[in-house]
Parts: sequence; C-alpha cells; structure tokens
Amino acid sequence: MPHPDTRADLIAAACLLLAVIQAMMLASLFAGVAPHPPRAIPLFAMPPFLSVSIGTALAACLLAQRPTGQRLAIPAALFALLSFGPQKYLDPAFPEIWIAVIASQAAVLTIAYALIAQPTASRARHAN
Repeated sequence: MPHPDTRADLIAAACLLLAVIQAMMLASLFAGVAPHPPRAIPLFAMPPFLSVSIGTALAACLLAQRPTGQRLAIPAALFALLSFGPQKYLDPAFPEIWIAVIASQAAVLTIAYALIAQPTASRARHAN
C-alpha cells in the first residue's frame, strides 16, 4: 500500500520544481542574461504570465495536502507546458534550455501520474 501522502508529496515536489524553473527564467529575463524568454509574445507579456505561473505552482505546492491544491496543480502544469511544452524541441534555443524543458515536462508528467494513478489519502485509509 502506498504511503497516504504520496499523491500530495508528488504534486508538491513537481509544483515546486516548476515554480523554481519559471522563477529562474523570469530572473534571467529581468537580468538580460541569455537564454531568457522574450519580453512578450503575441498572446501576452511574459513577466505577468510567469508571475501567475509561479504563483499557481507555489499555491498548489503549499496546498497539496488539500483537494484545492491538487486541483491547482492542473493549471500549474498547463501554464508550464505553455513555456516548456513539446514545441520547445523546435526552438532554436533548445540546446541551451533542454534541461529546463525536460525537467518541466517530467514535472508535468509527475503531476498527471499523481492525479490519475495515485489514490487520495482518504481512499488509502478506506482501503484498510
């Protein structure tokens, strides 16, 4: 039987990783250190988007023990995919950012696994 907090622990760890990666990208944008994201894309400016992405991932991390936090992990993962999804394999900067892309995608897969395959703590208690 899995540890009752496995689902929440996986979500918290993955969301923390996403928040750190996105915070570093935001810092590199502000500092002008390459590689960094563009200041804006056709849909929005990057600093507000990354701020919302970081905040959502941190909220999901802090609240991972609760259903609300686990639900917040879904938009956190989707926001991360906008920045680090499969489209980044075609980005000319990929050789410089590959580690962030792969780590972010692994974190998104971890969130999906936790939400789909891991039982909640209450289901694990009732299974006994």
